[in-house]
Amino acid sequence: MAFLQKDKLFTRKWFYSYALIVAGTFLVSLGYVYFITPYKIVPGGIYGISIVLHHLYGWPVGLTALAFNIPLTIIGTRVLGPRFGTKTVAGFVFTSLFVDLLSFYSGFKPLVDSDPLLSSLFGGALVGAGVGLIFKSKATSGGSDVIAMIIARYTKLPLGQLMMGVDSVIVLIGFLAFGDWRIPLYSWLTIFVMGKVIDAVLSGISYEKTILIVSDKHEEIRDKIIRDLNRGGTFLHGEGMYNGNPKKVIFTVVNRRELAMLEEFINQIDPKAFLTVMDANEILGQGFKSLKDKLED
Repeated sequence: MAFLQKDKLFTRKWFYSYALIVAGTFLVSLGYVYFITPYKIVPGGIYGISIVLHHLYGWPVGLTALAFNIPLTIIGTRVLGPRFGTKTVAGFVFTSLFVDLLSFYSGFKPLVDSDPLLSSLFGGALVGAGVGLIFKSKATSGGSDVIAMIIARYTKLPLGQLMMGVDSVIVLIGFLAFGDWRIPLYSWLTIFVMGKVIDAVLSGISYEKTILIVSDKHEEIRDKIIRDLNRGGTFLHGEGMYNGNPKKVIFTVVNRRELAMLEEFINQIDPKAFLTVMDANEILGQGFKSLKDKLED
């Protein structure tokens, strides 16, 4: 079974993908060298283990991570199939190279002196932004993710929970190695920030809101949405749970300014209307970015 989508060499898409990988791995390296490693923060993954070994035995962080990633990728390819392509290999090789080059010149001197909290936040943001760019190139970060995938294959446990479990075990290894209870707290904070920034890079920062509206004045609300807000929407046909009466539910997407205008209008014509407002992390389709454009990025 083919897992990989191969880009043609030296095309615009090929250069774009590898530009994302280079930029992403450099950002990841900046986060590890200037913010995370100096304070012994262990943000899970192969680099978490490498940071522990660096502080215990003086091993170079990048080279140690590479020594773990190569056999893990080989084992993962044999067990899971060919889902780790050249871009993934390039990603962890570039990261190792950048980490050791930057650490050679900086000596892991922290950019923010005597402030591990600020370092955990900015380090997590930099690493998350870098990993997000790597994911956008259709590559993966490899490392401990491969361990979770292998365990998931044989145990049928959810992959997301396994990845969290593997990272948490690595964080606890850092606590046992250094004997400082603050280290896992800073580490989990870094992991949290990384996850949020990765999501923001992949989905973008959206100001749109998804709204579900249940109201007997649905025709007037529809006219307001179409004519004044210049938005579209969809009528969903529902049924009241209490009395079984048919209901029309309006499904639409607006920005925050339009949401305030729409809520004020609905309050004027039907104060008893029922609204559900949700953040729209990503919107694809007519009137917004198309799915084709996203996949071509």
